[in-house]
Amino acid sequence: MEAENKNALLKLITAAVLLVAAMLIEHFTDLKTWQYLLIYLIPYLAAGYGTLKEAVESLLEGEALDEDFLMSIATLGALFIGFLPGAESQFPEAVFVMLFFQLGEFFEELAEDKSRDSISALMDIRSDTANVERDGNVSTVSPDTVEVGETIIIRPGERIPMDGTVLKGDSSLDTAALTGESVPRTVHPGSDIISGCVNLSGLLKVRVTKPFGESTASRILDLVENAGASKSRSERFITRFARIYTPIVVALAVLIAILPPLLSAGPFATWLYRALTFLIVSCPCALVISVPLAFFGGIGGASRRGILVKGGNYLEALTNTDTVIFDKTGTLTEGVFEVTAIHPETLDEQELLHIAAHVERHSTHPIAISLRNAFPNENDDCTVTDVTEIAGKGIQANVNGHVAHVGNSSLMDSIGAQWKPCDHNGTIVHVAIDNTYTGHIVISDRIKTGAREAIEALRKAGVRKTVMLTGDAAPVAEHVARALGIDEYHAELLPADKVNKVNELKSNINSNGHLVFVGDGINDAPVLAGADVGMAMGALGSDAAIEAADVVLMDDELSKVAESMNIARKTVSIATQNTTGAIAVKVLVLILATLGFAPMWLAVFADVGVTVLAIINSMRTLR
Repeated sequence: MEAENKNALLKLITAAVLLVAAMLIEHFTDLKTWQYLLIYLIPYLAAGYGTLKEAVESLLEGEALDEDFLMSIATLGALFIGFLPGAESQFPEAVFVMLFFQLGEFFEELAEDKSRDSISALMDIRSDTANVERDGNVSTVSPDTVEVGETIIIRPGERIPMDGTVLKGDSSLDTAALTGESVPRTVHPGSDIISGCVNLSGLLKVRVTKPFGESTASRILDLVENAGASKSRSERFITRFARIYTPIVVALAVLIAILPPLLSAGPFATWLYRALTFLIVSCPCALVISVPLAFFGGIGGASRRGILVKGGNYLEALTNTDTVIFDKTGTLTEGVFEVTAIHPETLDEQELLHIAAHVERHSTHPIAISLRNAFPNENDDCTVTDVTEIAGKGIQANVNGHVAHVGNSSLMDSIGAQWKPCDHNGTIVHVAIDNTYTGHIVISDRIKTGAREAIEALRKAGVRKTVMLTGDAAPVAEHVARALGIDEYHAELLPADKVNKVNELKSNINSNGHLVFVGDGINDAPVLAGADVGMAMGALGSDAAIEAADVVLMDDELSKVAESMNIARKTVSIATQNTTGAIAVKVLVLILATLGFAPMWLAVFADVGVTVLAIINSMRTLR
């Protein structure tokens, strides 16, 4: 791409030098008009050969009314207008217009390349090689030849080529390319790692868990590269506008050239010159280029901050966010449960915890895991048999010859154990032995650091209402909502209830507002799909999140919800500035051109100048 830009710049410089040479020849010689035409055709073709070629191809394909065709007709008309009776030659102007049109094209290419580079910086996250261990030997191969289950070696400083599980080695991973954050992530044997991160310190031996084409890096790149397919309303409007606008201005240009002379309002050459100037002004370059470029830049800029937006339409929707709904566990809270209080009745704290942990030792539920973490010593003289899970209530088991029940208050009621309420916030796990209540354990999920500040940032960003949905008990939900300053909460919801609640909240939003749902993306797919914008948090390595959400936040930073809205608003603001500015200048100069007050150099500014200014403005979105 860099070589193409250098060639384009060389072509522009050559054409400019040839134009100056032609003007000097015209100044110091006295030749016939057709001879000057031949001289000026050299810089004209040097600058405009590509444009003329594109115009002919468009004409043959039945799509004549594009900017290349309009510019070709206008400049060719300016070249030959001098042969009309009573007309002055416009050779320098014709070449100058084509030269500046190409300059605008050059700036457009530069801007698009910069935007593409901003997104393509992500291309670095996909490694071109992998060190695979086969038959005791390590060889460097293309990652797409490595199969699931094979072992790869990742040396310090190398980028992880494929998703996998660490078999051997300890290290720190740089995840900045995926999350925009610089804090390394520590891994050790048993840790899952994803492609795109950089191994910073130790040698890692990794078992591959996904094919190269389905790795996290590949999926992210596909997502970003295809983001342009989902156009915003602004982009769709500009496309439709250009299709209607261009034929109208061409028809007006023809009328300007023909109608006034027929009405004896002046010579044909004068009105033809005005018509050609009118055509140059009318090229919709600034409109067609700058708005998509602004959204392209906005998506690229967001991706560098670890915010992946699947299209300009979602970026635009974020600008009018009325209500933000949060899932609780894993989104507003860490999703990591821990024992926060032990309240024994007939046993001491350790004995109570010991019984509960042993009964729950085979469960994979997060609460069971938190109990085992609090009492990790399983190799004692305790014998647990006849473990039975009672759906929705808890677990029954035989512990050293005694019947133990561990679960909620409903389980205690079913066996007649007189349980005691607890005023602590969290999930209450009751324990009974031989149907006698022995105490309870409080298990809580930690609220994420910075969650309250993130909610406050949303209010500052103009969000009218924040809502939390959870399947947890009402007291727990109330505690989290109050601690974070959330406006409204709904507890004890099943997945289907969450979908219904989202639809209900959507119906209460005005027609211009949008509803955003923020979840962890693992089990929130139906709700993510039901929102105007589904936003998955902490999606690093989560296929479900990348698949289900419209916006993917690659880390657990709640602050990026408000940041994504601010990026969206800045992007849409810049696109609006480009649209209104380009239309205002064009309309003004079109009127001046029709009245004969706009020379061709002003027409060039109204087209190329405005285009370049709009492109430069669009490039602000990259920051």
